[in-house]
Amino acid sequence: MSSALKLNILKPSVNNLAVRIFARAAGLEVEEVDAWGQTRSEEYLAKCPAHMTPMLESADLPRGALWESCAIMQYLCNKHKLSKLYPRNAEKRAMVDSAMFYLTGTLYPLVARATYPVLGFPQYPGEVGASEASKAAKHKARRAAQVALAEPLEVFHRFFLGKRHFIGGSNPTIADIRLAATLEFLAAVDYRLKPWARRFMQRIEERLGAAYSEPAADVRGYIAHVKAQKEAERAEKKQETAK
Repeated sequence: MSSALKLNILKPSVNNLAVRIFARAAGLEVEEVDAWGQTRSEEYLAKCPAHMTPMLESADLPRGALWESCAIMQYLCNKHKLSKLYPRNAEKRAMVDSAMFYLTGTLYPLVARATYPVLGFPQYPGEVGASEASKAAKHKARRAAQVALAEPLEVFHRFFLGKRHFIGGSNPTIADIRLAATLEFLAAVDYRLKPWARRFMQRIEERLGAAYSEPAADVRGYIAHVKAQKEAERAEKKQETAK
């Protein structure tokens, strides 16, 4: 008998969003636990020393826990034989894996550098944004990352998608879910997605319905909240300057 699944999440995160969409699309019974402010606690670190989310808990796992969004989706697809979301065919599966690894290794670091400073998320050690560099230098680095997004996005367009609706062909896969979730963050910097990317996101949401839109509302709501706060700050500064 398979154990119950507990998913520790941070609702504003697109990394978490991917697994939240996936679980709903797959029809899996997963208990979501909001880990906001808890990931550095002694209890959390005992389960996940990497202090990361999403983090899946299950007694079936060798160490009781698993993190990294793509690894979680791959594991659950393998366990529950969800071939529609993660094809069994070796070659098709290789393309899904390649797309996810390219996303997490190349595309997402640029997304993080471009959006995290705006969203108020901490940047990774060693990054310009996490250094003692000047405000101007940090802004320049963020803009450079934003400009650099064009190349990996075009790779997804030309290679992984081509003339297909989804990376998986006629049906969305876990790679499609991961890509669509990632693209949600670009609204934070008003990034102008190409028409193909906008159509892709629309197709995913139309195909998955509430499984996509319900958890995506948390990310979209957070982005809207951050934008509203910054707009209020700008208006306040403008008023002070006018005095």
